[in-house]
Amino acid sequence: MFALAVDPAPLIDDALTAWNVPGVAVVIVDGERTLYLAGHGLREAGKPERITAETVFPLASCTKAFTTAILASLVDEKKLAWDDPVRKHLRDFHLSDPHADADVRIDDLVAHRTGVAPHDLLWYRAAWDQDEMIRRLAFLPLDKPFRTAMQYQSVMFMAAGKAASNAAGKPWADLMTERLLTPLEMKNATLTTLKLPTDCAMPHTEFDGKLTAGEWYAMKVPDPAGSLNCSASDLAPWLRLQLNDGKHGGRQLISAANLAHTRRPHVVIPVDEGTRKNHPFTKQTSYGMGWGIQDDRGELLVSHGGVIDGLRANIKLIPKKKFALAILSNREQTRMNQALSNMLVDQFLEAPKYDWNKHYGDIVSAEAFAARQSRVQAERQRRQGTSPTLALADYVGEYTHPAYGAATVSLKDGSLTLSWSTFTGSLKHWQDDVFRANDEELGRTPVIFHVEQGKSAALTAVGTRFVRK
Repeated sequence: MFALAVDPAPLIDDALTAWNVPGVAVVIVDGERTLYLAGHGLREAGKPERITAETVFPLASCTKAFTTAILASLVDEKKLAWDDPVRKHLRDFHLSDPHADADVRIDDLVAHRTGVAPHDLLWYRAAWDQDEMIRRLAFLPLDKPFRTAMQYQSVMFMAAGKAASNAAGKPWADLMTERLLTPLEMKNATLTTLKLPTDCAMPHTEFDGKLTAGEWYAMKVPDPAGSLNCSASDLAPWLRLQLNDGKHGGRQLISAANLAHTRRPHVVIPVDEGTRKNHPFTKQTSYGMGWGIQDDRGELLVSHGGVIDGLRANIKLIPKKKFALAILSNREQTRMNQALSNMLVDQFLEAPKYDWNKHYGDIVSAEAFAARQSRVQAERQRRQGTSPTLALADYVGEYTHPAYGAATVSLKDGSLTLSWSTFTGSLKHWQDDVFRANDEELGRTPVIFHVEQGKSAALTAVGTRFVRK
């Protein structure tokens, strides 16, 4: 047990200013106590209500570690095993590759090593339910050979949550409540957005240099991949559970062995140029089960981030030092959580001072410059004066993909419109048979029509080829 050598409040306030973030809640714990717990800044920019320790944020993908903790508790009870075939608990689960389909295990799902790429639009604002999302996995090609690479895949976590539910004979939400939320006394926690408390942070996105508050991403049903909402205060016992090897209040909620298994490397993440740029003091990175794992200045760090529509979360553990923190903030396009968590870790470790705000600020500036250059280059390479091969009416129709469903092209008042899932965008001609869909959520997405034998045979949008019916 120890006290923080330096008050972290000035670092937190400096980070808010540096990144123009309205507000943040921070909790820091050791194995026995909460060392720091406070809100800084505003729930909504331009309004007086302030962030508190009880202000609710979405954890987004930080929910995944809760799901693997539930799996660990079920392994303790021998209701499932980490290497159980997925279909032992989820009969209709399939992958498109025969070898992977025959041998895929529970631990493959939560270690992101099935070979299936993220395909986030299979779940993000999707028009279909979780069961259908899981069913559609069977129609996605493997982008990497089975078990050879980490590819972040949220629908696989939904499948893991469903498998846990079937193994226990209870819905995932009940397992969360009974095994974690209630014993940890996470009193502000919810698993949907159907009834949000008054004291919740509002999401913010920047448009034309101005922060604009938006709406929470709707989670109408509990989602094992990312639907837990809670406050910084709620996270204190969760962090201590991790530091105390699954024990809380004298009760062993999860065995030390199986909890540690979730934080053990299960798939290597190569330290490439991007990793070195973002983590200059890291020599190895890997993924466990709902946790990222790396070294930093000789210490083992276990962490995970979460982001959803204008709100962010970051959780970081140094298990051997019995130190953990969580940062919850209310702006989307920012690296503040990462910069601040690194600064707080450095402060705790008494490491040489390093300006993480500047480090990530330089990266963000470089990325923004590269994006502008890419747009300029695309405009330069655009073939001016071209026209679509066909009359606009000849592109109208329904185009389908076995996983992504139906994309419908319609014509109204001389303009084409593309509708797919919950997204609808007007199509503006770019060049030849290439259009751009202007959608509030998808942005300026290219839509390429493939004309064969004088007919529009297919279109490519959102990175997917849809074949015309």
